Amino acid sequence: MKKTFFFLSILVAFAPLLYAQQDSLKNFIVKENLIKNDKLAIIAADDKEQPVEYVNGMYMMSINGFKQELTFNNGVAVAPQQIDKSTFVYIKHKSAAGTHGKLYYILKKESGLNPIKINWLMLVVIPLILISLASMFRKFIVLAILILVVLMLFNNSNGLSISTLLETITDGIKSILPIT
Repeated sequence: MKKTFFFLSILVAFAPLLYAQQDSLKNFIVKENLIKNDKLAIIAADDKEQPVEYVNGMYMMSINGFKQELTFNNGVAVAPQQIDKSTFVYIKHKSAAGTHGKLYYILKKESGLNPIKINWLMLVVIPLILISLASMFRKFIVLAILILVVLMLFNNSNGLSISTLLETITDGIKSILPIT
């Protein structure tokens, strides 16, 4: 009886830790690291994008297609790569709650890094607007094609490949559809 009570008390004491590690990283936001060393801080957040501090432990994330095991302390993990120029960064985390991926454009300035979240809808809407304008105004076709090519070259030179672009759009569509 004493052994059963002992094991139950240990289980009750450590149950919050086991539960918190299991599915505690459901959302995240990206900011510049506080010590301004050209690294990104990935901050655990709730559904309203408010930081949460109870996330601790190691979580597997994909940063631009490279798997990284990041250690979260009080809800914050630092990506190991330094950012040396403005670039796109696609960060993805798979958990039991689903896949959470976000695309950011990291604007590098002398004062530090400025992560700008790119909504997946903008990746669809802007080309559709250009294509619809080109179809309505025949003289605009050459200009629309030129703008689309320049956008693709800019995206590709800053690290946004076609596969990452399509993956971002696919994850965005999955997030609004009730598909399990």
